[in-house]
Amino acid sequence: MKIEIKDLNIFYQDKQAVFGLNLGIPANQILSVIGPANSGITSLLRSLNRLIDLTPDVRTEGRILIDGKSVYDSDVNVTELRRRVGMVFDVPTPLPISIFDNVAYGPRLRGKKGAGALSETVEEALRMAALWDDVKNRLKAPAMSLSGGQQQRLCIARVLALKPEVILLDRPCSGLDPISTAKIEDSLTQLKERFTIIIAPHNVQQAGRISNRVAFMLMGRLIEEGTNTEIFSNPKDQRTSDYVTGRFG
Repeated sequence: MKIEIKDLNIFYQDKQAVFGLNLGIPANQILSVIGPANSGITSLLRSLNRLIDLTPDVRTEGRILIDGKSVYDSDVNVTELRRRVGMVFDVPTPLPISIFDNVAYGPRLRGKKGAGALSETVEEALRMAALWDDVKNRLKAPAMSLSGGQQQRLCIARVLALKPEVILLDRPCSGLDPISTAKIEDSLTQLKERFTIIIAPHNVQQAGRISNRVAFMLMGRLIEEGTNTEIFSNPKDQRTSDYVTGRFG
């Protein structure tokens, strides 16, 4: 397993958001974590690279292991952890600089220099995010001039430029049109050959289209986890069946 989550509890002051979660996440697959609002999904994602540490009054219990090592070990460099486990949020957040500089920003911070090396990194990341053909002739244009769907793919490219091992996506298509959504889904399907991908999809249908495995959470508890076929065609728990068929949520 690339990631192992053991007895994870997450608290915001006295309110518990995640209850005793145990989950193994294989490498080079897409895991969709589905569930209605207030199911603890965003808290789960943010715990995997310790972004949740930035939230005031949050407390976590349990263990999160990546390649067998706890993300809370005393010798873990949190900045490096967040490079290895990159995150894309629901609202695109391009920097107010050029398209090229958005993608090159992280590698520059990490000491990558030289126009050739940076250009190669930027092109590779934009190609992986299915954005290169759209922007290759206007890399110096402001990132804010891109459409919403292009901005989201730019944010994916920005994460990919740092050469992560795991990509977290929190409803990355929630505000996008169907064409932009399809492009992102196509790129994710190809990216799983190189990365482990964990996504909170913006609807159940998206999970059905792109996932290898699906985890269903309800009110902070993991109800069921299995292959795409198991969850959508033969779920073990009636609550899972009710959710994926649209009876609630």
